[in-house]
Amino acid sequence: MGTGQKDIYFAAGCFWGAEKFFRLLDGVVETEVGFANGNTPDPTYKEVYTDETGYAETVRVRYDASQIGLEALVRLFFKIIDPLSLNRQGEDEGTRYRTGVYYSDPADEAAISEVFAEVEKAIGQPVVVEKLPLRNFYPAEEYHQHYLDKNPGGYCHLSPAFFEMARNYKSRQTN
Repeated sequence: MGTGQKDIYFAAGCFWGAEKFFRLLDGVVETEVGFANGNTPDPTYKEVYTDETGYAETVRVRYDASQIGLEALVRLFFKIIDPLSLNRQGEDEGTRYRTGVYYSDPADEAAISEVFAEVEKAIGQPVVVEKLPLRNFYPAEEYHQHYLDKNPGGYCHLSPAFFEMARNYKSRQTN
C-alpha cells in the first residue's frame, strides 16, 4: 500500500454494483470484492450464499486520503444504500446482503461515527447499518472481481444514475 493510502470496507448489498461505484471515484486506488466479518476460514461464494457463514458481501476500497477523505466515502456509501433496510438491498435478501462499514484502523471510527450521526439526524431515526472493526476479509473468486465490467448486462440493484454520480464526483475532488 502506497504512502497516504488507506483501506475501508463497505457492505452495501450485492458487491458487484458497490465495487463499480467506488472504483469510479477519483481518489480510489483499488477495489476488491470479498466477504467480511464471518465465522469460517476462506469461504467460497457458494458457502456465503447459504447465509450460514456469517459473512457479508463487502468491497475493500483502497483510497488515497490526500485525494478523497474517509468522511466523503462514507457519505457516498449512504447514498447508494437504504440505511433502514435490514439484510436486504434491492431484490437481494439475506444476512450476506446486510449493510456495514468495517474499519481496520481504530482511528477511523470517530470519522465514521460522525457520518452515521449526520445520517441518523437527517432521516430522524437510527440506521440498521453495522459499524464495526474488520474481523476478517477474504477476496471473492476472480469471476466476481469487476463483474459488471466483464458482464455489462449483469444484474445490479444500483441504478446506473449512481455510476454517473460517481463519475461526476471525480471532478470535484471534495473531502
